This record gives sequence, structure tokens and C-alpha cells, in this order.
Amino acid sequence: MPESFVLTRLLNQLLGGILASGLHAIGVPLDKATAQASAILGAYSMEVLIACGLIAFFVFVRLTLSVENPNPAQQVAEMIHEFVGDQAEQVIGHGYQRFQAYLTCIGLFVLINNLVGLIPGFAAPTTSIMVTLGLALPTFIYYNFYGIKEQGIVGYLKHFAGPIWWMAWLVFPIEIFSHLARILSLSVRLYANMFAGDLVTLVFFSMFPIGVPAIFLIFHFAISFIQAFVFMLLTMIYLSLAVAHEH
Repeated sequence: MPESFVLTRLLNQLLGGILASGLHAIGVPLDKATAQASAILGAYSMEVLIACGLIAFFVFVRLTLSVENPNPAQQVAEMIHEFVGDQAEQVIGHGYQRFQAYLTCIGLFVLINNLVGLIPGFAAPTTSIMVTLGLALPTFIYYNFYGIKEQGIVGYLKHFAGPIWWMAWLVFPIEIFSHLARILSLSVRLYANMFAGDLVTLVFFSMFPIGVPAIFLIFHFAISFIQAFVFMLLTMIYLSLAVAHEH
């Protein structure tokens, strides 16, 4: 994100030195640590702006709700609500409504962060592994929380042991590592795809400033939607497995 933005400069002034010192403490060279800290805080400032924009959008829709004469914003919100609801009902089944708000927010948030890369001079925040990890961790906590809430901590842990009790000593640690790997699955998949898309677009823009890069912008646009949908779909799948009683 350009350094000229007030929020980016403010975050760098407040937190840049602390973050750079932390990166330097774990072995990152000081110059590289400073650059990484600036990039992380730039991506974070863009996330804050996107979050504020989404909140403003939903507040506006809520304040202008109308049955007889819905405005365009309400129509868009209803389309998104119906799309996410249909997908969640198919994947999660009964009781999907309680998860719909989170699924809608995480899907839209990832999508808009992806699409930022289409704006000249901006890098998509999701091209930073710190950002995608920051999206994956709350999702991991979220579905595990509802798994424990739905089944109780003992009941939830039982399905980690598998259906055969005498194999539990082997299955349990495998399942634990499998669940922890979901954090990497969510974060690395999104990061790698968006980083590759941004890199390919940048390379072709540098080689062919006119004409050809438009094809890759369309490609980036499609990848942004696909990756946001995949992230949301995986969240639905993990939720459906966590709250299901048949294991």
C-alpha cells in the first residue's frame, strides 16, 4: 500500500519500530526487517479500511431497508445473503443460519482484499502470508469453538480418536496434526495463489504496458473470486464436520 496514506504512515510511526525489532530478534536482517514491517503494516492498514468499508455498507443497508422499494445496495446484500445461505445449507445442513453472518463476512473480506490488487499501485493484502494467516487463525478458532459448544469438550475430542477405540492411540495424534494443518491449508493456498497472480500480472505489465496485461487482469479478477469462494467453502466444510454428531 502506498506510503502516502495517512493510516499507513501512522501505523509505521507507532508500530513500525516495534515490529521491525521483533523481526530482527528472530534473525531477519535489520534492513529487510524494516522493509517487511512496513509491508505488513501497509497491508494491515488496507485491511482496516476494507473492514470499515464493509461495516459502513452493512450499516447503510440496515438503515435503508425497504420491502416495497429496495435500493441497489439492499439488492446486492440480499443476493449475497441468498448465495451464501444456499451454499451453507448444502454443506452444513440444519442450523446453518447461525454461521451465515461469519461466512458472509469472511467471504466478502477475502474477496475485496483480493480485488485490491487490480488497482494500479496497490498490492492485494492477501499477497502477504501474515494477512492470510490472520484470516486462517480466527476461522480455525471459530469452527473448533462451535464444535466444542455443540458436542461438549469430551464429545468433541472423541471424534479425534476415530471409531475404533483400540486404534485411538494412533489416530488421535494424526487427527490433531491434520486439524493444525488446516491453518496452513487456508493461509498458504490463498497467499500462494494471490501472490502468483499479482506477480504474473506485474511481469506482463512491465513487458507489455498496453493490451496484453488486460488478459491477466481478467485472470486475476477470476482468481480473486475463486479463492474467496474456496476459503469460504472450506470454512463451511470444517464447520459441518465440527458440529456433526455422526463421526
